Amino acid sequence: MATHPAQRPHRRSTRNPPILTHETQRLLLELQRQLRMPLLAYWTSSGGSICQNDVMAMSRLLGNMSSQPRLGLFLKSDGGNPEAALRLVHLLRRRFHHIVLLAPFECASAATMVALGTNEIHMGPTSYLTAVDSSLKHDLSPVDHNNYLVSVSQDEVMRILRMWKEHHKCGNPFPEIYKYLHPLVLGALDRSSSLSMRICQELLGYHIRNQAKARRISRALNYNYPSHSYPITAREARKLGLNIRELNPKAEELLRDLNQVYAEMSQQIITDYDTVNYHNSEVCNILEISGRQAFYQVDKDWHYRKEERRWVPMNDKSAWYDCVRRQGKWLRQQFFIR
Repeated sequence: MATHPAQRPHRRSTRNPPILTHETQRLLLELQRQLRMPLLAYWTSSGGSICQNDVMAMSRLLGNMSSQPRLGLFLKSDGGNPEAALRLVHLLRRRFHHIVLLAPFECASAATMVALGTNEIHMGPTSYLTAVDSSLKHDLSPVDHNNYLVSVSQDEVMRILRMWKEHHKCGNPFPEIYKYLHPLVLGALDRSSSLSMRICQELLGYHIRNQAKARRISRALNYNYPSHSYPITAREARKLGLNIRELNPKAEELLRDLNQVYAEMSQQIITDYDTVNYHNSEVCNILEISGRQAFYQVDKDWHYRKEERRWVPMNDKSAWYDCVRRQGKWLRQQFFIR
């Protein structure tokens, strides 16, 4: 009897990305000496994002670490879950009174929300924050040509309504919009927008006592930009009212070296079995302090299901790992978050 492609035995051994904890720890210690404060690295690749599980991993990483007056936070991320950003800042604020954000690269979307909860944001020539306007994938969202759900943004919907009004269209625009967007998607977007405003104000409240200023910054980040990915550089971030400082050149050089090692760790390793089956292994999220590193590694097969016109995961062994130093060696062990 013929074997289904997804059930065929693997004809090749799979490869995994390198785990370079010894190199990242060396750079982390050098950065701490340069900055004269403890450093926490929180880094996500293009395949990862800020998520709720990161909060649990961060709590495990910090362990019983005592409260300290200052913390340097190296953050690079394309964004993720806004509620997770709020929880992460709350967790850090329980341990550290004054948080200095080191953002030499992208600090986008939900990562911008994390930045709002820090006392100082140190930026360099390639640094940027972004708008935090709402976009989401709903179970009733439209699908693309690969049959995947697509994100719908609040800004896009508001622009459609504005153009309808500007072109003097008569009647109610919503029956026409409902042909393409389910009403529940629009309702979810409105709720998400309110949530984003609330989270931004809550995060700014950790260090800005003027509520009117916090509302103004929150509203600008949610409604004043034509694109969710609009790069807000240091110059514009200062105009918004954020506490922006110049990134120390020596620290920036070390952060670039650290970023390069993280990028090497997170390279996507693809092993093709045939035209409809492959294996993917990559490190997505990395959290690190002196003496300890945690990361999430994707480790799974993918099968193209032709009747559904989409790739589906199989044999998923993705997991969180904890690296600690014992007897002069860095040992990796799996830990579980459910």
